[in-house]
Amino acid sequence: MTIGVDLGGTNIRAGIRSGDTISGFRQEVLRDKESLDSTLQQLKDFIRPLVSKATESIGVAVPSIVDAEQGVVYDVVNIPSWKRVELKALLEAEFNVPVAVENDANCFALGEFHHGKAKGLRNVVGVTLGTGVGAGLILDGKIYRGSNGGAGEVGYLNYRNQDYEFYGGSFFFSEVHGTNALDVYNEAVAGKPNALRIWEVYGMHIGNLVKSLVYAYDPDAIVFGGSITKAFDFFKASLRETIASHFHFPRSMERLRILRSENEHITLLGASSLVNGDR
Repeated sequence: MTIGVDLGGTNIRAGIRSGDTISGFRQEVLRDKESLDSTLQQLKDFIRPLVSKATESIGVAVPSIVDAEQGVVYDVVNIPSWKRVELKALLEAEFNVPVAVENDANCFALGEFHHGKAKGLRNVVGVTLGTGVGAGLILDGKIYRGSNGGAGEVGYLNYRNQDYEFYGGSFFFSEVHGTNALDVYNEAVAGKPNALRIWEVYGMHIGNLVKSLVYAYDPDAIVFGGSITKAFDFFKASLRETIASHFHFPRSMERLRILRSENEHITLLGASSLVNGDR
């Protein structure tokens, strides 16, 4: 029995993996983020009810640069007190089981690779679209982290006058259009032309991101997840139209699978697969 934990800047989520499903799901708001001791204690207390004699391992997804070998996390997003935390050692001492720690986007990609839409493929990019833009890389069947654990931070690639983080995340809606993605989604559902046009332009930007990813990694599939993918049906047509034009290696694009994640627990499934050689 393995436990998957997703430590976010707002919430902690966890569950027990059985095959391709999560049971015993728990979630709570992360409190007192200015205090390292307080947040660590909350995390331990949150995990504890899931641990039993049958627990074989714990995997933790964290929104940060991670030294996966040592299990150390650095400068965790939206948790100011977590500058450098030896999370693997702390949790192993607490629960006396093997613990693995990984970047959350990598866990998302690993979840899709082992338990989701990308099962059976070898080269997969998992892209999360939400507040920002992140990516996890599965290359030749393994997580690719780069030399310093920062591979896949595609949101920071220069694009137009900003970067993909700006045009692919929440900034596109708040800074360019003075609104938010949820409102634009609801207006698109109601058939409002301006909202539909905003999603069309958004899909063009994401299509250009896909081009960059294919030039860099030439994957079998790109799987999209994150809160903005709720609106995938409104921007997929312009995304596909964009990737079909002005690309130098059309065969790669023709074979590429563009997929949307449909499992709300996929990051937990990925985190729970980190130990025992699944990474």
